[in-house]
Amino acid sequence: MNATAEPRAGTQSIRRAVAMLEAFTDERPLWNVSDLAEQLNLNRTTVYRLLTALESAEYVERDPATEGYHLGSGLIALGGRAQRANSVRAVALPELEALAAATSETATLEVLHGGEMVIIEEIPGEFVTSGSQHIGSRWPVYATSTGKAILAALPPTELNAALAPPFVSLTDKTIASVDELLTCLDAIRRAGYAVAAEELELGFVAVGAPVLDAAGRPVAAVSLGGTLTRMTDERIPEIGARVRHTAGRISHKLGYRRNKESTDRRLR
Repeated sequence: MNATAEPRAGTQSIRRAVAMLEAFTDERPLWNVSDLAEQLNLNRTTVYRLLTALESAEYVERDPATEGYHLGSGLIALGGRAQRANSVRAVALPELEALAAATSETATLEVLHGGEMVIIEEIPGEFVTSGSQHIGSRWPVYATSTGKAILAALPPTELNAALAPPFVSLTDKTIASVDELLTCLDAIRRAGYAVAAEELELGFVAVGAPVLDAAGRPVAAVSLGGTLTRMTDERIPEIGARVRHTAGRISHKLGYRRNKESTDRRLR
């Protein structure tokens, strides 16, 4: 019986400690023992014991003036290691491989740099696609599905700075004006993904969705591309959902959360 009780007690302590750390937010960066105990529905002795353990690891620090606790420097060091271990490319690679395998199309990861989208990872699909796209390729942001996906996710001030003309036509279907692009971005926000149908290269279609970091900023975009004969209008909604889901999974692994989970949970 003791062998069963000990793991349960250990797991419960971990869950409680995690809930305590999650209670420290931008809106409430400082907690005293009594208020934190009430917030988490725990007794003061338990909260004090866990805070003491977290303080020993420098995950929280006590302010002598207020006798309150705030997040500590140990979390900065831990977060730095997590960030290095979870670079966009490293996190995205298995997701891109799964996307390409599920669809037989070519999956890419691209970043915005100097008004252009740069391919930083590519997983070729089963079928031949564009011969001009490979790791290191650069294309105008307005002519790609990934570029439009990122633009649609930018805050207004940054978007305005990124919309500087001229718009060079790569095909007769390339977006040619700011007004046309803005209309397109509205549709992208509603759908959650962007489509570039022969806008970059004739006979080639790509669908892209933004990858967001922990702060909700677009740091990259995922794309799935193929020939016009395979990426048909009927198939685009399915492809769009897959790409959006893949980008969402990568974003989640990078720390993005659409809604913060409540720390007011049952812990007993």
